[in-house]
Amino acid sequence: MDSFDPVILARIQFAANMTFHILFPTISIGMGWVLLFFKTRFVATGEPHWMDAYQFWVKVFALTFALGVVSGITMSFQFGTNWPGFMNTVGNVAGPLLAYEVLTAFFLEATMLGIMLFGRGRVSERVHTRATFLVAFGTSLSAFWILALNSWMHTPAGFEMIDGKAHVTSWIAVIFNPSFPYRFAHMMIASGLTVAFLLAGLSAYRWLKGDRGRSVQASLRTGLYVAAALIPLQIVVGDQHGVNTLHHQPAKIAAMEAIWDGQNGAPAVLFAVPDNATQTNQFEISIPKLASLYLTHDWNGEVKGIKDFGDQHPPVAPVFWAFRVMVGVGMLMLAVSWLGSWQIRQGQLQPWMARVLVGMTFVGWIALIAGWYTTEMGRQPWLVQGVLTATQAASKVPASHISLTLAMYISTYAMLLLAYVSVVFHLARNAAKAEVNLGVDRGVVYA
Repeated sequence: MDSFDPVILARIQFAANMTFHILFPTISIGMGWVLLFFKTRFVATGEPHWMDAYQFWVKVFALTFALGVVSGITMSFQFGTNWPGFMNTVGNVAGPLLAYEVLTAFFLEATMLGIMLFGRGRVSERVHTRATFLVAFGTSLSAFWILALNSWMHTPAGFEMIDGKAHVTSWIAVIFNPSFPYRFAHMMIASGLTVAFLLAGLSAYRWLKGDRGRSVQASLRTGLYVAAALIPLQIVVGDQHGVNTLHHQPAKIAAMEAIWDGQNGAPAVLFAVPDNATQTNQFEISIPKLASLYLTHDWNGEVKGIKDFGDQHPPVAPVFWAFRVMVGVGMLMLAVSWLGSWQIRQGQLQPWMARVLVGMTFVGWIALIAGWYTTEMGRQPWLVQGVLTATQAASKVPASHISLTLAMYISTYAMLLLAYVSVVFHLARNAAKAEVNLGVDRGVVYA
């Protein structure tokens, strides 16, 4: 294992950890607001099916929150073991932002979570609703601080370098750095879409199992309608994010688009096999000038190419394909959510559509990971854009040690992920069985 590059192994290890971890906060963020919606609908209408929906999905939220906490702890250790140069160089920026996340967001979530999970019937309905709101707010506040730090790593601002260390000159500039508004909006909408398809998928699963109760219908409608509304919004935000990235990280855009030579009127490459050796695209299918139009909003706008950055550019093929997976899954989500919403509006959800929704229960994760890989690999070779490279921040830990812990991480995460998906469907199956049995007891015949 010593023949492997320790820096590459450390990057893979952190990527594996982050890939697993990000799955769960993404659900927690959106699910918190969905639970608040269900609870306020129950309070406003008094209809029990809203509380039934709340009681089911709060179990999913609790399981998700627990795995998010467990997987997040290990990342902090990697800063010290694999990336000591990161905190040594930019710790004056990263440390306080991470501390703000714990002190203002995580403590709020953890405190109110107990009331939300176990307080109903022990506290007033108003207090319980407020606890649900504070948990939802806490998850979003946590995302705020984490994305402020991550965005700063892409577009650093509000600091100066003194003796090789970053010192903050303006916390406002650090937090609200040039890419933060776009990244935060993009991530919050991605969280909403991930949860929307989780809602629709598990509800469709229960529907296929014969549970046609009002709580299932409410969850299914909520998931499809939220997805149908958020997808167009995500397209608009993504466009603005791309324009911002072109301005601040043009090398990333060049890799995303597989544009090797800078030019005016750059084509949109729909398909290609980027070849680093020849710095060309094999089997390219492209539309002339379209990339310039959606990146610069000008048919003849200038887009820099990969060759313009020498060796200071990200790996082209992984970034190129990750971006296309994200966009492709997004288009699939758009088509399914709109068609499913139309069927729901007509009162005729087709069994084949229900099966499609079940198959897409976790499709948000695919788009999320593809987008995350695009933005993080697209920053390479920089860890902090223009300030610190990954090689400079890496530790001297032997490759064999990193390989061993990497294998342990991946095997553990694979088992936990399988367990999570299995338990979630187990909860849905049991809920459907209980509702169907209750319906039979009441003499209800499901269509």
